[in-house]
Amino acid sequence: MTAKTGYRFLDPAAIARVKNMSMVARGVVEGFITGLHTSPYKGFSIEFAEHRNYAAGDNIRHLDWRMLARTDRLYVKQYEEETNLRAQVVLDVSRSMLYHHGQSISKLHYGAYLTAILAYLMTRQQDAVGLTTFDDQLQLDMPAGTSPRHFGEMMRQLEHLCDTVQQPSDKQESQQSAIADTLHRLAERFKRRCLIVLISDLYDDPENVIRALHHFRHRRHDVILFHVFDPTELDFSFRETMRFVDMETGQQLQVDPGYVREDYLRRIGDFCDRYRRACNDSQIDYVITNTAVPYDMMLARYLSKRSEL
Repeated sequence: MTAKTGYRFLDPAAIARVKNMSMVARGVVEGFITGLHTSPYKGFSIEFAEHRNYAAGDNIRHLDWRMLARTDRLYVKQYEEETNLRAQVVLDVSRSMLYHHGQSISKLHYGAYLTAILAYLMTRQQDAVGLTTFDDQLQLDMPAGTSPRHFGEMMRQLEHLCDTVQQPSDKQESQQSAIADTLHRLAERFKRRCLIVLISDLYDDPENVIRALHHFRHRRHDVILFHVFDPTELDFSFRETMRFVDMETGQQLQVDPGYVREDYLRRIGDFCDRYRRACNDSQIDYVITNTAVPYDMMLARYLSKRSEL
């Protein structure tokens, strides 16, 4: 727990690095609080949208006098409201996310830090943010909110979940993540357009997960995918023959790294490329994250790039 924030996963140094950045929606969002994003609802705000015929009771301050002079008809100017983003951070808390090698941070804790800083940024800009966590089933499903109390409860729930996720023992049943099923359920539940931020190692059938991501895009949600890896999962830098244990099923396998490295690197490259191509085709932001890279530096680079697009 940090002295300045009171929340374990919200680091003041990380806040300082990204405090001047914003999470801006790519497309039109639906909401009701003044913020940084364009709403499909028409009001009387800043950006002109269209004209409509004057109706009794309309405020004459919004009449377009130039149109009256040209057409001899009364028209009211309509503007697009600037409104808040509704975001749902979807964090994978399955046992594979506990993996880390040596002194590196676990994928789960990396995801928790990323969740906390994203929630902080969006709450600060008056956007509504919620948190969903899952393994083989939904573990936490907090709807989006904007209040400091809501943010505090989200941070406490995040800390509790990270404390209670356990590695499998001989007596425990296997517990595999169900990413695709979870995403399909969430896509059906969210009726209003929003931003979905998925943080996961994506260890599920890629074709099923991609179909679930398409489900979000079909419903016109904005989607960001942070694909989380430990550095050893990307470079397979092991040297000695060792026993590998599946963290979700407990299955064990004795492996000579030198014998399988080339095939492994090809497979993990294909795994990432499949997601990258599918996301590019669907206008989903795909970000590979390496836990050896500080999450705030990674996020700062991503937000800077996103703001330019």
